[in-house]
Amino acid sequence: MTKSSVFKKYNVPGPRYTSYPTVPYWTTTPTETQWVDCVREALREAAQRSIGAAMYVHIPFCESLCTYCGCNTRITRNRKVGTPYVDTVIREWKLYFDKLGGSGKIPLGELHLGGGTPTFLEPEELERLINGLMAFSTRTPEAEFSLEADPRVTTEAHLQTLARLGFTRLSLGIQDFDPKVQEAVHRVQSIEQVARSTEQARAHGYKSVNYDLIYGLPFQNEQSIERTVAAVRDLRPDRIAFYSYAHVPWIKPGQRRFTEADLPGGDQKRALYELGRSMLEEAGYREIGMDHFALESDSLWTASRDGSLHRNFMGYTSRQVSPLIGLGVSAIGDSWTAFAQNEKVLETYQARVEKGELPILRGHVLDEEDRVIRRHILNLMTSLKTDWNDASLAVPYLDVVPEKLAELERDGLVCLSKSSCEVTEEGRPFLRNICMAFDARLARLSPSTRIFSQTI
Repeated sequence: MTKSSVFKKYNVPGPRYTSYPTVPYWTTTPTETQWVDCVREALREAAQRSIGAAMYVHIPFCESLCTYCGCNTRITRNRKVGTPYVDTVIREWKLYFDKLGGSGKIPLGELHLGGGTPTFLEPEELERLINGLMAFSTRTPEAEFSLEADPRVTTEAHLQTLARLGFTRLSLGIQDFDPKVQEAVHRVQSIEQVARSTEQARAHGYKSVNYDLIYGLPFQNEQSIERTVAAVRDLRPDRIAFYSYAHVPWIKPGQRRFTEADLPGGDQKRALYELGRSMLEEAGYREIGMDHFALESDSLWTASRDGSLHRNFMGYTSRQVSPLIGLGVSAIGDSWTAFAQNEKVLETYQARVEKGELPILRGHVLDEEDRVIRRHILNLMTSLKTDWNDASLAVPYLDVVPEKLAELERDGLVCLSKSSCEVTEEGRPFLRNICMAFDARLARLSPSTRIFSQTI
């Protein structure tokens, strides 16, 4: 079978597996008490390992809509919304502190600002936010603070302020440098703007700079990918996320600015990825799990070699820090045994926090099967292999997994035994397909009721 025919055969929608069960299949939302108990237990376990908790803070505001984006955003140019939102997030963290016992500051091993556009906030508002959060927190010795930023609105004052507050990793949204593609997705920015933010971050001591790229965008072709990746290689970020565009206009109406006829499809889309991948590897970047690349000097590559690589709602991280506590509108928390997502409507989120409630909208309490399957999918996503020889890692559903993977084995994408699976080098592009064979909740639904979003 040719490479092209293999790609066609397995070109089906699938989750990114930043969680298991994936968000559309959550069924048992925890009560506030259940969620707090799960977080408390995870904090206890974290204390035994001296790693602290992870915190994700969602800043939803953007000045304009990028039509490829699947995130929860609020489009506005009104800067007056910043301080009230910051105050609500701080109040939410104080609620956690009080409900968890409030006996001592909560150690943080990771803090990530995402969005939206965190640098929509003024430097003074960011300082107010971090100081407010740290009033109830302490940094562990190995703590890593990071943020996402839009080069078009990020100033040196932003980067300098956050560096002073302990931030050492920056992620910049690039997507594509081709003017036609940028115009189509409403994200027009220059190489010079990206270079300036990169250089300023490094000058202020940021240890790792990440770029996000997307393939499969409207009007992309091999020439635009080649020019974009060539420019990225010259700027030499430490990490690169190279994502597949998910066209879901029924979920994100902004994507109706263009049609499916404008999108590279099938073989052409896969060719764009293969071109970008080969150019990155020629420049010394190493593939990490799925969709990610890193220089050998970056901690993500080290983690992939020593077995500490982890994957959660923020993507790949260099170690597992748990619990992950999500603050802000639509933010998701993860205690390993449960998930909880905040209200997705800004005004509802703020009103519930004002009333002294944790603003949980939905979530999921994992049962025993969920926890076992989650471990296997995480193993595949981070180390490309898993086994269930140990009784603690076996559940009845796994008995049917080898049969589900038999065709992938015949196509050379996995190596199987009765109780193990290892992804081959040829199978790496099909990691989603392989994980789907382990997805018990997906298997129990008919194809007509399955829900996929590659933003999850």
